[in-house]
Order: sequence, then C-alpha cells, then structure tokens
Amino acid sequence: MSDCLFCRIIAGEIPSTKFYEDDDILIIADINPQAAKHYLMMPKKHYSDIADMAEKDPEALGRMFQKLASLTDTLGLGGGFRIVSNKGENGCQSVMHLHVHVLGGEKLSEKMG
Repeated sequence: MSDCLFCRIIAGEIPSTKFYEDDDILIIADINPQAAKHYLMMPKKHYSDIADMAEKDPEALGRMFQKLASLTDTLGLGGGFRIVSNKGENGCQSVMHLHVHVLGGEKLSEKMG
C-alpha cells in the first residue's frame, strides 16, 4: 500500500533502525521509545491489525511470535518483556498496519497505561 507508513518502511522508502529482518517480518526501533528497549515488530505483508492477520493467516502470526521468542536474548529482552498491539480507534492504533510494540530492557511499570 503506497500510503501506508509501515509498508513504505518495509520497502526501504523511509529509513528505520532495523534489528531483525527476514522474508516475513521486520523488527525496528520505535522512534518514541517508552522503555529502555522498545521495538516494533510487523509482518511485511500488509494486515490492518492483529485481528485481520489472525483471521487471514494465523499460522504466519504464530511464526512471528515464535521468531520473537527466539530473539529475546539478541534483542536484550532476556529479563522479560511486554507486548502490546493496538487495534482500532478505541485502542489508539495510529498506523493501520499490524505492528506489535515489544517493550523491555528494564523493570516495567505495573500500570499498563
């Protein structure tokens, strides 16, 4: 999608700090970090949100999270992490391309908001 920010990042049209990339997913630094380590993990194929991907390709969604699990030490998340996927207006989704916030690298607050 030519007007999708994350599709443009995936295509290399917009620079990003990449931490992992394969044929199916990309993990980049969040430009507004909320923790010592704050990544955005996204599928390269465009899905509007997590429910869209779960419905259309649940196996690929599972593989995405399996890859994250295999990268925890490499990403500095060995002590634990939090994952957040915003969906829709009430969930404050700002980019309509599935992306999962991965936060860690320090003790996180008990508060979720």
